Amino acid sequence: MAPFTVVFLISACGLVYELVAGALASYVLGDSVTQFSTVIGAYLSAMGLGAWLSRYVVDERAARVFVETEIAVALIGGFSAPALFVAFGHLHFFRPALYALVIAIGTLVGLEIPLLLRILRRRLDFKELVARVLSFDYIGALFASVLFPVLLVPRLGLVRTSLVFGAINAVVGLWSTWILQAELSGRVRGARVRCGATLALLFAGLAGAERLTMLAEEGLFSDPIVFTRQSAYQRIVLTHGRASFQLFLDGNLQFSSADEYRYHEALVHPAMSTATRRENVLVLGGGDGLAVREILRYPEVKRVVLVDIDPAMTELALRVPAVRELNRGALADPRVRIVNADAMAWLGKSAEKFDAVIVDFPDPNNFSLGKLYTTRFYRLLRARLAPGAAVGIQSTSPLFSRRSFWCIERTLRDAGFAVRPYHAFVPSFGEWGFMLAAAEPFPVPARTLPGLRFLSDENIASLFVLGPDLARLPVETNRLNNQVLVQYYEGEWRRWN
Repeated sequence: MAPFTVVFLISACGLVYELVAGALASYVLGDSVTQFSTVIGAYLSAMGLGAWLSRYVVDERAARVFVETEIAVALIGGFSAPALFVAFGHLHFFRPALYALVIAIGTLVGLEIPLLLRILRRRLDFKELVARVLSFDYIGALFASVLFPVLLVPRLGLVRTSLVFGAINAVVGLWSTWILQAELSGRVRGARVRCGATLALLFAGLAGAERLTMLAEEGLFSDPIVFTRQSAYQRIVLTHGRASFQLFLDGNLQFSSADEYRYHEALVHPAMSTATRRENVLVLGGGDGLAVREILRYPEVKRVVLVDIDPAMTELALRVPAVRELNRGALADPRVRIVNADAMAWLGKSAEKFDAVIVDFPDPNNFSLGKLYTTRFYRLLRARLAPGAAVGIQSTSPLFSRRSFWCIERTLRDAGFAVRPYHAFVPSFGEWGFMLAAAEPFPVPARTLPGLRFLSDENIASLFVLGPDLARLPVETNRLNNQVLVQYYEGEWRRWN
């Protein structure tokens, strides 16, 4: 059974390295769909190359090359995450470095199984050997694919995950010196020393993993990092400059304390002003509590339900002093109920009706987020509206991602909403877009809450005036079965990144 356990571990480790590379590429480069697709393609092609190269290893050296390959995979794969993080911060040619590393790991992993098959063919019937090896290979891949998002990334983070699986590869190499001792022809001691040295390096990396991560991330952000956390859903980073602090999720700026009030006032108050009642309000996303802060300015608000999938975000808003001070302790208000759940699933199960809804999701840069901008989602949302209710939706930049902006507008209309698109200038983001929607046609809001820093009765209507460079474009509707919005978004932002 031992050789097939080795196959299982080889397959699991190889897939984890591929997933780490894909996740890191998406994290630092954006374009998550493109990056994952091309990383997977490059990795699988490289595995084919490795399998083809195995033909040049003579049978007498197969065991020795197998052990040396395990050591090489352990070192290169184990240190892949910190290497890629540092490379992005310090190299101008990150993409070639990324794909060179992916191809190197894929080639080495592609060597392993053919070599092991050749070694074991003397011990087992060929039919039984192939069936067992392939079975354990695929089971290992399944194990890694489930473990990666559910346990490894949330608990260990990307850097520790790659180092841990590098250590597993080194242990496989060391273990193989006993399993394949007869085939190693007296070269066992040196192989064991190299495996031990590799393990020592990887354990040293694990001991300094937090420092490695911080060092790598410092190259990604212009200001010093003051807080980091890897949740089950995203990498949360807070940076602090001279006069403000910033929140990043998976490397994407969510707000700067210097100007977030412009964004959140523009997101919340047009909908709150349009709604005929404001007693029961729903917030989807917005786990930082800043939209809730704006909602609680209205004395008639009796209840706010905040639905955010990530408990780490709502915990940040409640516990981290800088964020709690910025949101004025909004999430600790007794009128606020926090629900940590997928917004789409929650809407499908809920029977509540709301007077106003604020939708503050991240931009649709992957299919998981893209589903929250589909006709299916908006129809679920429309069913939760009380008579006279209004909805405010963040809708990415109408300047930098114009097709995406108008795709959201068309999707809302096709879901049965009356829609008025609008925009506001937020210095940290540039020109930013929003949608004001309701079940029935409504006028442009002419009044808003007094005492705001950005909005007033004099300027609120001007937000709904869009210049020629923001004008409507022909677009398709975003549906669950096409996710065209994600394609628009990635194509448009790629030009600016």
